[in-house]
Amino acid sequence: MWSSGAIALEKVGHRAPAESSNLTVVFVSTGLGREYALAFAERGASVVVNDLGGNAKGGGKSSAAADKVVEEIRAKGGKAVANYDSVEDGEKLIQSALKEFGRIGECWLHWNIYMEGFLFVFQDLIHRIHLRGSFLVTRAAWDHMKKQKFGRIIMTTSAAGIYGNFGQSNYSAAKLGLLGLANTLAIEGSKHNIYCNTIAPVAGSRLTETVMPPDLVASLKPEYVAPLVLWLCHEQCQENGGLFEVGAGWVGKLRWERSQGQIMRQKSRPMTPEAVRDQWDKICDFTDATKPTTIQGQHALGSITVSFLSSFSPSVSHLLSFSPFLPLPPPLPQALAVGQKLPVSTFNFNHTQCILYALGVGMSTKDPDHLRFLYEGHPDFSCLPTFGVIPSQAAMMDGGLASIPGLNIDFTQVLHGEQYLEFYRPLPTSGTLTSEATIADVLDKGSGAVILLDVNTYSGGELICYNQFSVFVVGAGRFGGTRTSAKAKAPLPPPKRAPDAVVTDCTTRDQAALYRLSGDWNPLHIDPGFAAMGGFKAPILHGLCSFGFAARHVLKQFANNDPSRFKAIKVRFAKPVMPGQSLQTAMWKEGSRIHIECKVKETSDVVLSGAYVDLHQAAEASPEPPSQGGRLQSDLVFTEIGRRISEVGPELVKKVNAVFGWEITKEGKTAAQWTIDLKNGAGSLQKGPYGGKVDVTFTVADEDFMEVVQGKLNPQKAFFSGKLKVRGNIMLSQKLEVILKDYAKL
Repeated sequence: MWSSGAIALEKVGHRAPAESSNLTVVFVSTGLGREYALAFAERGASVVVNDLGGNAKGGGKSSAAADKVVEEIRAKGGKAVANYDSVEDGEKLIQSALKEFGRIGECWLHWNIYMEGFLFVFQDLIHRIHLRGSFLVTRAAWDHMKKQKFGRIIMTTSAAGIYGNFGQSNYSAAKLGLLGLANTLAIEGSKHNIYCNTIAPVAGSRLTETVMPPDLVASLKPEYVAPLVLWLCHEQCQENGGLFEVGAGWVGKLRWERSQGQIMRQKSRPMTPEAVRDQWDKICDFTDATKPTTIQGQHALGSITVSFLSSFSPSVSHLLSFSPFLPLPPPLPQALAVGQKLPVSTFNFNHTQCILYALGVGMSTKDPDHLRFLYEGHPDFSCLPTFGVIPSQAAMMDGGLASIPGLNIDFTQVLHGEQYLEFYRPLPTSGTLTSEATIADVLDKGSGAVILLDVNTYSGGELICYNQFSVFVVGAGRFGGTRTSAKAKAPLPPPKRAPDAVVTDCTTRDQAALYRLSGDWNPLHIDPGFAAMGGFKAPILHGLCSFGFAARHVLKQFANNDPSRFKAIKVRFAKPVMPGQSLQTAMWKEGSRIHIECKVKETSDVVLSGAYVDLHQAAEASPEPPSQGGRLQSDLVFTEIGRRISEVGPELVKKVNAVFGWEITKEGKTAAQWTIDLKNGAGSLQKGPYGGKVDVTFTVADEDFMEVVQGKLNPQKAFFSGKLKVRGNIMLSQKLEVILKDYAKL
């Protein structure tokens, strides 16, 4: 039914390419298969000879062919046993070999039936034997190879599959399908020391003797092919994913070649057939051709993708950046990228985004301490410090990395390795933030490249926070760069003693679905199918979500939930978390630094390592003295209020009977403080903080204050929109109209 096939089992003590000790191999019994069986047996291998004994058309069945080869091997002192199962019963074939000789070591697959003259007729038998049979036998052997951390697989294609041949559409399709299967197995098996290569042999056999002259068949003996197979099966051979033509004593390696091509798509201009026609000579010009070896090497497609990204909305471009069907080329030398700046990004937000983020990292109204981060009307309403990654992340997520010359990467191979966040001012709860990102360095880690992305985030012209994203690109290393950088914020191990505090918090099944609403739309965290492509059984939790959980544990345990005391945080993302698992944060206090290690409670897997949080001392956290200088529009209003109090203060005291504190902000920070005392004596206006008890305090931006005073902004609407914050006796805010409208005439 087929001319030759082989499965090599049980890797034991290879000594040299010409020697093999206790290697178990499965071959069919005629042509190339017979030659391989005899060659391996001669070098000490134990051989399973597999053949149904069919004819070249796939018909008939006999055990004689396999038995004959077994007898030949045994007559020479070798070890062999016959097997008569079809390759479509791959599991039986593998189990037969295991039962007789032991463990899986190598797998050589070559099944042939030949049918000529069937253009456009796909014979099911051909595909069942060549393609499906090879898949089934490999699948049966795969787990055994993985367990023993060794395997060698050889697929057999043909020139008809590589180049095509008249009248062989069905055969050619099946044979080239084997090459695609082999290439993927080479990628998936490499980390398990399983290598897969493909050969396209030209040898005389019962399939070729009817179509080749006798003298040519004689020159293409199978023994001129077998040595290549023996070497590729040897444990010293490190070839993986190769394609070789072999015959008549000659061996050559094939590779793909691609012209430089032409980018036909331009922004705001349609791509037309006429443009393709006019550039056809350049498209087909192989001068300075490239030789791609991996899917990441698709430079042309990557360039087109990059040009497309600028035309799509941020959410669509982000999804494209994670699509496994739009690969980008690997990084070029670091010198081309280091120092390059990403496009400036703008982030507009209000209290809604702050609250949504707090919910996304596990905060709940069940804990009264969380209310200051969940309710915009809370007297101390604040933004969680780790929200600082959100505006800065936008610089990277919206396709910014794809715009850097010399930094063309495959986003399907990007992992978030580490994160550092440092504050210079507490985050505002609303406003517009701008982020400026720079490629700080590109490191060569061998198995991949690490991109250090520094992002400074500003409110107006003031620096609010700094982020360093450490991004690992799998398979993009070995470009000759340095392994380390002085610019990297290094992780630190925790002290070797029991932790000072441990906090356990449960994530929910919907944690990732909730967190992604803060702007990380990667489908890896929501789409089961996409997660499966990444090798996960289900969508995983965002690393930055676990980051937020751990940070707020420290904030509550050691800083009384005061975000102004939060200075910096550094983490390394070690393992993924599944939504619904519990996060356990261990904390060690060393001065103002809190070392942390976060685990999944159910598995004890460390998910955040080398992590720490730096806190300001309580004294350092006190707000800066408010600016007492002018240049605030509200100064004019308070000056007028002071004048009117001096005229009719006693009357106002009778009507109001309260002390009001005012905090006027500018660009997110306190710019001035005022106290209106309409409770004591004849009333007074004082600039600066009040020495006694204030009944109610209002916090409002200078420009919003003026909108209220001028009647352009209703105070109630200002309050519900988060522009006006109130602490203390909120009911006294109803007397705002008395103070501002009747007595603050400009």
